Amino acid sequence: MLALTGLLIAGLAAAMAVNAWRLRPEPLAAALPPAPPVDRAAVARLAEALRIPTVSTAGAPPPAPMLAAFHAHLEASFPRVHQTLRREVLAGGTLLYTWPGRDPAAPALLLAAHQDVVPIDPGSAERWTHPPFAGTVADGHVWGRGAIDDKASLMAILEAAERLAARGVRPRQTVYLAFGHDEERGGSGARAVAALLRQRGARIGLALDEGYAVLDGVLSFVRAPVAVIGTAEKGYVSVELIARGTGGHSSMPGGDNAAARLSRAVAHIFDDQLPARLDGPAGALIDHVAPYADWPMRAVLANRWLTAPLIRRAFLARPDTAALLRTTTAPTILAAGTKDNVLPQTARAVINHRILPGDSRAGVLAHDRAMADDPGVRLRALPGGHEPSRPADPAGPDFARLKGLVRVHFPNAVVAPGLVLGATDGRAYEGLARSVLRFMPIVMTPGDLARFHGNDERLAVDQYMRAIAFYQALIAG
Repeated sequence: MLALTGLLIAGLAAAMAVNAWRLRPEPLAAALPPAPPVDRAAVARLAEALRIPTVSTAGAPPPAPMLAAFHAHLEASFPRVHQTLRREVLAGGTLLYTWPGRDPAAPALLLAAHQDVVPIDPGSAERWTHPPFAGTVADGHVWGRGAIDDKASLMAILEAAERLAARGVRPRQTVYLAFGHDEERGGSGARAVAALLRQRGARIGLALDEGYAVLDGVLSFVRAPVAVIGTAEKGYVSVELIARGTGGHSSMPGGDNAAARLSRAVAHIFDDQLPARLDGPAGALIDHVAPYADWPMRAVLANRWLTAPLIRRAFLARPDTAALLRTTTAPTILAAGTKDNVLPQTARAVINHRILPGDSRAGVLAHDRAMADDPGVRLRALPGGHEPSRPADPAGPDFARLKGLVRVHFPNAVVAPGLVLGATDGRAYEGLARSVLRFMPIVMTPGDLARFHGNDERLAVDQYMRAIAFYQALIAG
């Protein structure tokens, strides 16, 4: 029996090794080529854009005067764009530029970015190296809120279009530039653009929005940088729980306690979440990076038929990778009572879920109800939110087109599809565009990712030059 067991183990090990050996990685450059020469005027234009506080809050989009100032800056900065492209203002501030192509039959290209930025956390401004709305250029970086999310993309797209228009270049396909004014609070501007283009019968091949970037040092088991192109994004639903109980004085508590009942329901939902899955965009990411993984991780990733439980356990051990595999469950609001010696008659909680493609808002609500398992706790989905997006095909022509361009501009990077955890304007263009992809043509390290929506947001000047060159090549076709 021991001999047979040994043979089985040896056979499994041999099969795993063969499967890993069969993975043939595409050759990568040893290093990233030098960035294009620095265009100081372009850097100054980005810095000025960061000085205009187009802040969206939970209650309102950027103030109209701030949007007007930002639009005026764009008109002054990019005269050829405004002479060559048709500009329309939609939904109170969203910009749509149309550049007719030479071939009306070719599917159009849509490039999306957004004008608004998130607020600065109260009391955090003094923790910034440079003031968040000063647009400081220092130490090889442009500093300020929006430097990554998402004014750099917007300005780089316009810099690219300006250069092409100045040279008299006309793209083969029609190009739409769609710059939402309220992406950070729901994206009504992007929906207005999509509705208008549908009304006009626009045929769009690739719609490209913000998302991941070339991630350097983020995936610990792959030594090479990984350019992650988002093929889908998660959905969003917040579930409200209301529990009622008998009030009274805390000196004589009964068993019908609203706060206790609510706490049990929240704990049950949190402790028994929707299952993690290795299909969809997460599985595609694993398949694409597996050939470049170090041993023994390459053997593990190449044999998901056997190692799926190990992969799930490894991914679930970290919040950032766990979110790739499952619909997340995050209790965010708990409220009950107004005085420490009075039993609350009502207790309320909100649980936020980011929904994995393949799950649904209705399915999440049904799961929460089943886990709470208490008829005395009322659950409902709060207004707003959205379903997860329909994944774009990583084997399709639009992904191949973008991958080819990434390999030219970032030849040392693995290119892989992935799942974007947050919400973007890109979801508004699903059903209108053949493919909606999400990617920023810059290199980002773990330290850069920590600045996203945080303190000391900044972008390296050389990365901004790379982004301009990338968009210029994409538009020119």
